[in-house]
Amino acid sequence: MANNEVLIVDYGMGNLWSVASAIKFLGKTPVVTSDLSVISTSETLILPGVGSFRRAMDTIRKQSIDKAIFDSLENPNTKLLGICLGMQLLGASSTEDGPTAGLGLVQNEVVRLSKSETSPIKIPHVGFNKVQMPNDSKLFEQIPIDASFYFVHSYAMQILNDISIYTTTTYGHQFVAAIESGQVFGTQFHPEKSQKNGLKVLENFLR
Repeated sequence: MANNEVLIVDYGMGNLWSVASAIKFLGKTPVVTSDLSVISTSETLILPGVGSFRRAMDTIRKQSIDKAIFDSLENPNTKLLGICLGMQLLGASSTEDGPTAGLGLVQNEVVRLSKSETSPIKIPHVGFNKVQMPNDSKLFEQIPIDASFYFVHSYAMQILNDISIYTTTTYGHQFVAAIESGQVFGTQFHPEKSQKNGLKVLENFLR
């Protein structure tokens, strides 16, 4: 693939065209595909996703997209961004529709958002929320500290005490809003639907 191209993994579950539109707006060429040979040789990949974790992983494994992603990451220059369900799929597992193993690119588990008498939240979590970004984040460079991003989800990735860089948000309880771990990046929110701050996150990832 050409240096200007950004591969958007198509496994039938994601906001492919809204992501592609954002990539195009940022001056890059989006390539939406499920072609394993193209995925495995791409150096810039985005894994979007909306819907069931179990269904998504079943499809990804059935189509061998997981192996193509792993092959691409063998190149140290490759970087991968998971968005919404796509970020959750990067994790070790999810409890959605029964325990299901994820891609295991980060070791975090994904669990349902919880509510209690002290936090009577509505699920799914829908709307703009502020995030708590660390100083060493690459994804959030030059983004205002009070920036908000657009979330739509019922499950969330849990925070681990590891070397990953975590941006968090709180809705009922604190969870991962974005993760940076070597070549692997993820956002629980939709940067393509988060106005100029979301576009800046995508721009930072592409840079």
